[in-house]
Amino acid sequence: MRDITSIQQKSFTRRDFLKTSGAAGLAFGVTYFVPRPVFGGTAPSNRINVACIGTGNQGFNNLRGFLHNNDARVVAVCDVNKASFGYKRPSQYCGREPARKEVNDFYARLRRSGIHKGCDSYNDFREVLAREDIDAVVITVPDHWHAPMVNMAARAGKDIYCEKPMTLTIAEGRSMIETVRRHGIIFQTGSHERSSARSRFACELVRNGRIGQLKKIITTVGPNNKTAPSGAWEPTPIPGGFDYDMWLGPAPWEPYHKDRCFYTFRFIQDYSGGQTTNYGAHSNDLAQWGNDTEYTGPVEVEDLGGVFPEDGLFNTATMVHFRARYANGVELICRTGPENMQVRFEGTKGWVQTGYRGFSTYPESLKKSVIGSDEVHLYKSSNHYRDFLNCIKSRSEPAASVEVGHRSATLCHLGNIAMLLKRKLRWDPDAECFVDCDEANRLLSKPMRGPWRL
Repeated sequence: MRDITSIQQKSFTRRDFLKTSGAAGLAFGVTYFVPRPVFGGTAPSNRINVACIGTGNQGFNNLRGFLHNNDARVVAVCDVNKASFGYKRPSQYCGREPARKEVNDFYARLRRSGIHKGCDSYNDFREVLAREDIDAVVITVPDHWHAPMVNMAARAGKDIYCEKPMTLTIAEGRSMIETVRRHGIIFQTGSHERSSARSRFACELVRNGRIGQLKKIITTVGPNNKTAPSGAWEPTPIPGGFDYDMWLGPAPWEPYHKDRCFYTFRFIQDYSGGQTTNYGAHSNDLAQWGNDTEYTGPVEVEDLGGVFPEDGLFNTATMVHFRARYANGVELICRTGPENMQVRFEGTKGWVQTGYRGFSTYPESLKKSVIGSDEVHLYKSSNHYRDFLNCIKSRSEPAASVEVGHRSATLCHLGNIAMLLKRKLRWDPDAECFVDCDEANRLLSKPMRGPWRL
């Protein structure tokens, strides 16, 4: 791997330019787009060079999101899978080679020649981090890989867009925060609801007292949308072109099964927290935004009847149901529901609800409420990718910073721990530990398989 000091020095030089060029557009309060001639062939060194690590289901969505920004250029893709079908939908054909083709075809259409061969593909993300010309990485990999990759990318001087949920464990989050801050990295968590005008407005209504005093928040997460073999299951052959050992990385060694990887990784505790952290990273994130607790957390969490499988390959909660209580007296209840992702704020004078099923209020007139100039206005972003790129230029905190991502994921992890232990637990959000419960504190972290570490 190349010397990290030289990578950081080169990154600093490019960032100086980006900060200067971005500040002008941001100063006028407009979304900043640099004209194509500036970031085209005449000035390639001034573009934000992006590498996408993880090119599966959501990885392709993120890849396409960055392709459509003129001042960014995707120069590399990385995935442990060369190419295959069978991601969230059986018909999805993903992996590093389909991603590389997607990038080259996209840029070829922008060139008269119709030919573009500028995107490289990698199996090992460390080769991506060693490239001095890459400014930012988009990490869209299973949750158990987030912390090691983020910390290594930060040490290599790369700005980072990391998918939600930010962490696999609570302890990982604090390590990521410290590393990102130590190296001056711009970090965006992929909690894209923060870049929704509707979600922001809902939280502003709550924060400005339009529903009276906030008393209760109800968040929902979708039911498990995949099934796996129940009871005893048999290992299956590792498909060609798939680096399974690298896919496992810091997770414990287990025999390969097709339902262990790709989209269904999220239903196995070694790699994810189930729908609690998947959809909960959106709904619970908005709950904390509206509650003005996005930089802290609850003081108590309690199981209300969470259900886990008794056997089989999948072992995350099939029915989510827990309660959290905040120091300000607000109660949050998170549960499985048909809405997939929904948050409802209930106050003494009304309520507001937002999510995948739409936006509604009581009274109805709240929909036309205007937030005054002297009231609370929350961070404004209309596109999560664009916000990240703007912040790379301005060197400012984006919509879903590393601290925000950590705190939202922590709330989800707390719920999982309470449901697993079937009990009520006291939580210290400042010390980030459970009060007088060693059993619960042992679940704040997980061992990592060598040679991987934080």
